[in-house]
Amino acid sequence: MKELVSMDPAIIHALARITPEEQRLRDGEALDRTLYATGHGFEIEAAKLLRQGQLITIRPHTRFVAFPRHSHDYVEIMYMCTGQTTHLIGGSPVHLQAGELLFLNQRASHAIQRAEVGDVAVNFIILPQFFDFAFQIVGTSNLLGRFLLGTLKTGSSEITHLLCHTADLLPVQNLVESMVWSLLNNEPGARRANQMRMALLLLDLLDHHDCIEVQREPGQGSPLVLAALREIEDDCRDASLSRVAETFHVSLPYLSALIRRATGSTFKELLQQKRLDRAQQMLRTTPLSVQAVAEAVGYETTSYFYSIYKKQFGITPKEYRDRLCNSDK
Repeated sequence: MKELVSMDPAIIHALARITPEEQRLRDGEALDRTLYATGHGFEIEAAKLLRQGQLITIRPHTRFVAFPRHSHDYVEIMYMCTGQTTHLIGGSPVHLQAGELLFLNQRASHAIQRAEVGDVAVNFIILPQFFDFAFQIVGTSNLLGRFLLGTLKTGSSEITHLLCHTADLLPVQNLVESMVWSLLNNEPGARRANQMRMALLLLDLLDHHDCIEVQREPGQGSPLVLAALREIEDDCRDASLSRVAETFHVSLPYLSALIRRATGSTFKELLQQKRLDRAQQMLRTTPLSVQAVAEAVGYETTSYFYSIYKKQFGITPKEYRDRLCNSDK
């Protein structure tokens, strides 16, 4: 077996610095979702992380918190520098070890268990058009090409993620390190150079295709699942899984199991998440009272709304609004 390759210590040192956000989490504060999303479900947005005109950037994975289930409107590739992380994708655990890569399609839904100080990972945040050059080199008649074309361009593939056991592949390690270094140091002409490095990285993975684990979610693209998700999105106040089941003439237990298998969450959990995210958005953008916001998203009892809101976000709705008012002064 080849010797495990370690990333340049200077790069790891830069990535391992505890950020102000991580220090707050370490001190017991709740995750501030507004750093990642604007409230339409927990879909992390490229606009929050990329500067205007950027196609790719990196950021260290946020440690000291169990990162809740989320998706992205961009392509994410996580590289594990030291330690490990455990991801829950479609309800199944995926363990990412040092030197390994995890490719996640745009709509893959996953949660990440708490990472500690020695679990240093870097996330590549990538817009789909960044891969245009890689398509020309890799083509679409192979696993990686189909994954990119199907999931990164249209989000329609049933492949949710690719886990690449690359810890002993020297060319892969060198290419990842080169991309990280260039993005950390704002290397001139980095975009074109990194597009070429990405294409070479994919070619190396194709040469060692046995290192790639493919995960498919058979129910993810099901019209039944999509209809249930649309029910939540269109009317989170009165969304009803029974109504979807009746429309498609299927049993409620069957549809419930299908949704759980496809998303890793129950319909009730998905609906509650949507309601809370919508409530937070309304608290931020409207003058409505907390009681009116609770009723608008589907909660008749204000005390219950307070309870689940605090459980989710770590503060009460009133405290959240007070913080917003104080930050504007």
